[in-house]
Formats: sequence, C-alpha cells, structure tokens
Amino acid sequence: MTVIRNKLIEVSLPLDAINAAGAREKSIRHGHPSTLHLWWSRKPLAVARAVIFGQMVDDPSSVPEEFPAPEAQVVERERLFGILRELVLWENTGNEAVLEKARAEIRRSWRRACADNAGHPRAAELFDPERLPAFHDPFAGGGALPLEAQRLGLEAHASDLNPVAVLINKAMIEIPPKFAGRPPANPEAQEKLAGGAAWNGKGAEGLAADVRYYGKWMRDEAEKRIGRLYPKVEVTAAMTAERPDLAPYAGRKLTVIAWLWARTVRSPNPAFADVEVPLASSFVLSAKKGKEAYVEPVIEGRGYRFAVKVGTPPAGAKRGTSAGKRKAFKCLISGVPIPYDYIRTEGKRGRMHERLMAIVAEGMRGRLYLSPKSEQEAVVGMANPAWKPDCEMPKKHRNFQGPVYGLNNIGDLFTSRQLVALTTFSDLVGEAQKTIAKDALRAGLTSKGSSLAEGGTNARAYAQAVGVYLGLATSKLADLSNSLCRWEPIAQCPRNLFGRQAIPMIWDFAEGNPLGDRSGSWSVVVDGVGKAFSKAVGIVKPHWVGFAQQEDATTQSVSCDRVVSTDPPYYDNIGYADLSDFFYVWLRRSLRSVMPDIFGTVAAPKAAELIASPYRRGGTEAAERFFLDGMGQVISRIAEQAHPSFPVTIYYAFKQSETRQDGGTASTGWETFLEAVIRSGFAVNGTWPFRTENSSRLLGLGTNVLASSIVLICQRRSSDASLGTRRQFISNLRTELPDAVRLLQSGNIAPVDLAQAAIGPGMAVYTRYAKVLDASGEPMTVRDALALINQILDEVLAEQEGDFDAGSRWALTWFEECGFAEGEFGRAETLSKAKNTSIAGMMDAGILISQAGKVRLLSPQELPPDWDPRTESRPTSWKMVHHLIRVLETEGDEGAARLMQVMGSAADIARELCYRLYALADRKNRSAEAHTYNTLVRSWPLIAELVRSMESVQGKMLDLDGSPS
Repeated sequence: MTVIRNKLIEVSLPLDAINAAGAREKSIRHGHPSTLHLWWSRKPLAVARAVIFGQMVDDPSSVPEEFPAPEAQVVERERLFGILRELVLWENTGNEAVLEKARAEIRRSWRRACADNAGHPRAAELFDPERLPAFHDPFAGGGALPLEAQRLGLEAHASDLNPVAVLINKAMIEIPPKFAGRPPANPEAQEKLAGGAAWNGKGAEGLAADVRYYGKWMRDEAEKRIGRLYPKVEVTAAMTAERPDLAPYAGRKLTVIAWLWARTVRSPNPAFADVEVPLASSFVLSAKKGKEAYVEPVIEGRGYRFAVKVGTPPAGAKRGTSAGKRKAFKCLISGVPIPYDYIRTEGKRGRMHERLMAIVAEGMRGRLYLSPKSEQEAVVGMANPAWKPDCEMPKKHRNFQGPVYGLNNIGDLFTSRQLVALTTFSDLVGEAQKTIAKDALRAGLTSKGSSLAEGGTNARAYAQAVGVYLGLATSKLADLSNSLCRWEPIAQCPRNLFGRQAIPMIWDFAEGNPLGDRSGSWSVVVDGVGKAFSKAVGIVKPHWVGFAQQEDATTQSVSCDRVVSTDPPYYDNIGYADLSDFFYVWLRRSLRSVMPDIFGTVAAPKAAELIASPYRRGGTEAAERFFLDGMGQVISRIAEQAHPSFPVTIYYAFKQSETRQDGGTASTGWETFLEAVIRSGFAVNGTWPFRTENSSRLLGLGTNVLASSIVLICQRRSSDASLGTRRQFISNLRTELPDAVRLLQSGNIAPVDLAQAAIGPGMAVYTRYAKVLDASGEPMTVRDALALINQILDEVLAEQEGDFDAGSRWALTWFEECGFAEGEFGRAETLSKAKNTSIAGMMDAGILISQAGKVRLLSPQELPPDWDPRTESRPTSWKMVHHLIRVLETEGDEGAARLMQVMGSAADIARELCYRLYALADRKNRSAEAHTYNTLVRSWPLIAELVRSMESVQGKMLDLDGSPS
C-alpha cells in the first residue's frame, strides 16, 4: 500500500496571487509561448505552474515530524506561499534562482515520499529518490501544462488526438532540448564564430536565430517569385491635388501595408440589378485621434467609386452600408434593403465578389490611407494559385458561418493572391530545409542518424527542426492572410481571423502584405515564432527531455506511473478538430515529409474527438452520451495509471447555468463531469477556481462567470470505502467544513471564489464513501450533494457572525434585507432588541441614520474622512470594513494600510465580515456591492504587507533615536 501525504493543493493556495498573475499574463504577447501558434482555450502558464507545484509539494500539516505544532505549519505554509507568489510572476518565467527554489521543494517532498514507501513492492520503479516521476497531460492542446512541468524539472509527456496540438507540443517541449545550447548553423553566424566571436546564447536561442535567418531567406526568395503581385503604390500629382496632405509624397512609390476590400452582391433593386453594391460594415479607416480617415462612397450615375478622406468621419461612416442586425445591409445606390437571405442566396450561387475600398501605405510617420487605384485592383487578376486547400467546413454549426454564404471549403476563405503567397511560403519550407541541412553539416553536425520524427539530432534532423518552426510560421500567416480578417481602425492593422473559437463571416476585410515588414507580414510572424520558443521557454537543459505524441485519450497508456494534470475539452464549447483544419491543411503541405505520422490523413481526426457535437452525433442527447461515456473512459484510465503518490488535477470550465425546478441554479455540465470523475474511482479532495480571463473580465454582472476554470484535485478512492448515510454526510460536513473554510479564508481566498473552493472539502466528505444513501436507500446524486455543501457553507458563514459585535450583527441582518436602502424604523427597532443593541446606540456609533420613520445604513462614501478608530467609543467591525473601503477607493492601498495599522488586530475580524457581506450581496444580486467587498479582501495581502513595511520603518527610526524598539 502506498503511503500518501497531503499535498499543498489539497489544503491551501495563495489563490489571489495566482489568479492575478494568470489574468495579467493574458495581456502579454511578445515572447509568450502562446504566440508560437494559436490554440483555443490555452491555460495561463502561471496557473499551470502553480497547480503542478501544488500537487507535488507536501502540505506542512502532513509533515508532523518536522512541523508538529499548528503554528509551525502556518509559518511553513506561508513560506511555501512565498515561493509560489514569486513563481507565478511573468517576470520570473525564466528566472533560474526562483525556479530552482521551486524545484528544490519538489525534490524535498519527493525524497520524503521515497522514504515513506521504501518498502513498497515496486519501490525501485516508483520511488527512486534520484529520479523524479515523469509528467503527462493526455489532452495537451496548446501545451501550457507539459511546458510548465518541464520548467519545474520533470520529464514531460504530452499527447493529443489532434495533430496540430501534437506539433505545437513538439515545438514547445520536444525539439528545444534536442538542440539546447547549440550556436546557429547559418553561414553568417558561423563566419562570426570562425572569426573568434563567442556564442553566449542560452537554451534554444541558437535554433531561434536560424529560424529567423532562414525565414528571411524565404521572404527574399518569395519576393523574387511573387513580388509582382504586391506592387508599391505611386502618389501621383492628381492624388496630391485632391489630397494636399499627400504633397510630401508626390512622385514617390510607397510600400503597401494592406488592401481593404468590401464584398459585393448585385443590387436587389431590379433597376440596378447589373450593379454590384458593397456590403461594408464600416467606412472608418482610422479612429486614432488626430489621424482620422474614412472612405466616402461617391455615386456616379448608375455606378459609384470610393474616395478616401482624412479628418473626422461623418456620422454615418461608422455603419458603412449596414442597416442593422436584422436588416443586414442597404443598397448604396437605391437604398433598398439587402436582407441576409438574399446575400446567402447570392453567395451560394457564386455571385458574391469583392471590390477595393482603400489602400493602406507606409508613410513617414505612420499609416497613409489612399483611394483605390485600378491598377492595384487589376494586379489581383494576375494571381493564379497552383494549389488550393480542399477541406469542407461543417455546414450546420453555429461557429462556422461561411457555408451559409457559399464559402463551403477552407480554400474558399482565401483570395487568389493569398493562396499564391501561402503556397509559395509553404513550398519554400521544404526548400529551406535542404539548404539548412548543408549548412548544419558545415557547422559540425553529423550526416549520420535518423530523422527528427525518429528522434535524430543530426544535420537532417536539425534542418527539419528549423522547418517545423517555419511551417508553424506559414500556418500563423494563414491566420492573418485570409478574407475573414478585419481591419482594426484604432490599432490600424489587420486582425487575425481567430479572435475567438469560430470562423465568422466578415464583410469588409483587410488583405495584408506578406512581403512587407508591418503587421500581417511574414517577417513579423517569423520573428514572433522565434521569440515564442527561445525566450519564453526559459533555460532549456538537454536532460529535461520532452515527448509529444498523437494518442486517443480514451485508450492511451502514457499516464502509467506519471504525475497527471490535464485540461480536457468542455462538451461542445470548442470544435477543435473542425477549427484546426484551417491550420492543418497548410501544416500538412509544409511538414508532411517531416512528420509523416501525424500528417497522414487529409484532415484532422474527428470521429473519436471527445466533444459533444450534435451535428456529428445525430442530436444533443446522443452527443452528450458520447461525451460522458468517453470522458468516463478517459478518467478511469487516468485513475488506474497515474502515480499513486500524487493527486491528479483536472481542469473544468463551466458551460452555463441552468434553472432548477426549485428556483436555484445548477450547471448540468459541471455536475455530470463530477459524476464521471467519481464513477471512475476518484475521490475529490479539493476544487480551486482559477480565472483565466483579462482582469477587466474578472467581475462581470453575474458571479457565475467569475472563475473561468475549476481545477479538481483527485485521489484514488480507497477500495474498502464503506457506504454512508445522508445523516452521516451532513454530520461530517458540519464537523469538517468550518475548519476548511477558516483555512481558505486564512489563505485570503477571494469571497467570490469561496463557494467553489469549499466544494473541494465538501466533496472530499462525499467521495470518502463508496456511496451516500438517502432516506429511501437510493444513492445521493452529485447535484443533491452540492446543494447540501452550499447549504452548510451558508451555515458556517452565518455562525461566524458570533465573532462580531452586536452592532455589526444587526447591520448584517439589516443589510441582507435592505442593503443601503431605507427600511421601516419599527422593523429596525425590533431587530435591534433581538441583537442586544439599539437604534440610538448605532446612530451614535455612526453606522446608520434614522429620520422620518425610516432607517438607512451609511454607505462607505458617506462616512466621515477624519475617522480615527483609536478615539472610537463604540468600535464595530462594520465601521472598520466600510471605512477601509472608503479609504481604499479614495487613497489607494497606502491609505488603507495607514488605517489598518491603527486598527491593529481588530482588522482580522473585519476581514471575516467581508466574506459574510459578499455572500449576502451575491445572494441578493447586488453585484456592485459584492464587487466592493471582494475587492477589499483581494487587496488585503498587499495592504497587510504595507502595514508591516510601515512598522519596520518605524521600528528602525526608534532604534536610531536610541529608544527601545
């Protein structure tokens, strides 16, 4: 039997610090691994790193031989929290000193596990103190989890059914260690080295340098072959006469950044049936202050032309020819409506075309917007693509709008010129590899050995490795070089197609110049790919190997004896296989010879993809059954195979809330997922809510969307688990949940996250039993168990009211009923007697005002700014909380710290009050008030740290004065 100690993640985490780091990371682009290649629903590295650290490091409470007293455990836990708070910061992603501290803690806990299990029958295999267990993620996706496991010193294994995901993971964890520390092989770098220059690059920086070098070669070669299709635009005298602002450019030929097109259909007005009119959602080109520009359509008889104007756009320019969501568009010439049904019919008949609206060129101080020129439009007709992707898109799927308008095939999403460019770059990937292999031989790599796919590290394998990143760059370029890219008038650049996990319909689109050096160009994309894997992957060591392979999660055996953390798909939220076909067709063309196994099929595998897709399964019920049966198989395999000393962590995201018959809310997806986990033999020992959205999305209108991901901490349930009764379950909940909640609060969990985090210890009680039987002898459902956990959590928070003073207890009850609105004096007076206080006394205490038979609590904004708790005759936790809120809003963290310092130890009770206030405001749907209390608790650690700094400075000043400190 395996001896298991509780891990940190099963007890407590500095959740707020992790969430803050994860949310911040969403705004970081340059050098982030996510910029290597797009993948949907990729988890922040900070969260992945924290979860893996937490599931591998012992909690101090499980190490009584070193930390026997609860006080010592608290101190040690805070030390580990300090490591975690440093570890999750983006600035420390490649900080070896910080990372090594984390690795040392992992190794320390591992040695304890090995000593505990020295007598295990498989000790030699499972518990070698000199070798950490390997890591596996069976739904590796974008690779955040395997990458962070590798960063923490583990051998990382990534598997996924989707070939695009497998390639991304190979590029993240498998290829960089193979060539770690090598200088670039390109002739330019080798010439410098031969001349005595030293190579100081770390990790995969040499590989990245070659990606940039040969990427530039590809760009130059592409310009020789297709440069004629991307001509410069000449500023003529006629143009400057119409636009005096163009005078400095007269006679010059400018590089085009983008061509802006509008789709067209024949006018539905019979009088203009021979005229193709534009479907333009906006005529605004630049909304940047001081540099505004727009398109003005000029009607000329039965036709029209587009003229670009500078200055503030007229009122209607923002709408283009749009007539509103329901009415779609209107005919530019006659004004008659152009409904969506008409556009769909025209599109399916092949009668939807494009017309050039404007040209964006490179000016001396930014973008120049020019009217369309006939020769610029005519050059597109010279593009004759030799190849076009042939891959059908789903015709009945909410996330694929193209087929409704006749764009049935992925190849239909590109203009002829874009197809020529992408095909050219795709073919150049293979040509570049031949040159790279020759250069690598000259740089000292051997000619002997196997290919990259076979694990080789010779010249051929190196050339293929560089080719993988160039192939990924070609695929990324496709995301920016298609006819579904918007023009962004504020950033003034093309936006990539995949702003979300869908292929929407775009009416006016931006065609970037892949041969330029601005947004949307090949050069920018290649540079981003190089930064993504060279800098952000961190210090890559050759012995930290990684492996990525294509496997079906329902049948895989890679998890055997490994630490498992995984982020599985969520029902039908994202159709990964259908979406990834957009990239797969280009990657297959570029890299089939490099990775023949994963690019052997015409499209990404879909039959076994584990999502609840109604259109693929023949209906919603069949799709849900397929998903749940498959997910049950996946979790059962993980439960059977995962290393016995570590919990398994599984990410889950809510799909939506549904109203129950009793008027409450529930998430069917969440409950059925928990049911699948429990049926698979797992006990759930914890649940942590992690936010993976930008900070602006952290608090929306409803709290159901605050935490985008829940991480379940699972351990194999004991084989001799007994049956339990509903009464036993409730009794144990009432015994164990209060301590668990206090521990969560002591870790400063945000009030908004408390209910989700409390599910963990609650489900730990529920899953302790083989089954919990209700009064009729039937097994209790997960839904009923969750309802009881929530009910008893409310009781726990209500019981904490006993720690508050009488005035605060009265204010809590009144707040639940009225908030900060007025209520009847009689009701308030009756309630005050029940709480052993009085209205007059609370008026003296400054909690409320009473006049004209009404009573109202004072809001934070109404409290006096000169309040000093040291002179307070009737101190209350209520006033402390709301004065802290007032000062935090007006003077920030430092002002709140000055006030908290004066409050002393009484502030701790005030923090507990915030949890209760948040719960009441949330229940009453008072989102603004809930936000206020949640913000104060989230700010508490920083405020407390400022208090400690102030006290330290004051102590030093006393020492300098010669006074006792």
